[in-house]
Amino acid sequence: MSQQQTPHKLFIQMSGAPGSGKSTMAKMLGCSIDGVIIDHDVIRSTLLKASTPFAFDQAAALAYQLQWALAQDMMKQGRSIIIDSTCNFQEVLDQGSALAKQYGFTYWYVECKVQDIDLLDQRLRSRDPMASQRTGVDCPPAAARGARAGQDARALFQKWIDHPCRP
Repeated sequence: MSQQQTPHKLFIQMSGAPGSGKSTMAKMLGCSIDGVIIDHDVIRSTLLKASTPFAFDQAAALAYQLQWALAQDMMKQGRSIIIDSTCNFQEVLDQGSALAKQYGFTYWYVECKVQDIDLLDQRLRSRDPMASQRTGVDCPPAAARGARAGQDARALFQKWIDHPCRP
């Protein structure tokens, strides 16, 4: 009698600037590995549109907490996970790799990279944005206006392109 091998579970952490294709790639990967996609923008946008909405930065912090709680719950159920977020902070990488290690999952970091800021801008302007998403390189989410005053958006995108957080 042959033993059926249990497939190894994956923890995939997407990374890349807004408009770089993370969600598109996450959906393709999700289908191929039967993984659960945890979309940071869905969580954050929901918090921004709540009956008692959160401030933009507060929604971001809570969205990360919820994203990790959901990931942990899905991992306890034996499901492969894909975290769909920009992954701009070292603590996001650390939390993802720590969860993978804790549950014995294989950790993959997938970086989506587009060098052309004008192409990123075109992609952002052509998508149907959620409340937490930019509508262009120079157009922060409506909920963030004021919280991001004086920020040079093109310089920020260039930083994300040139120096992403990597494991």
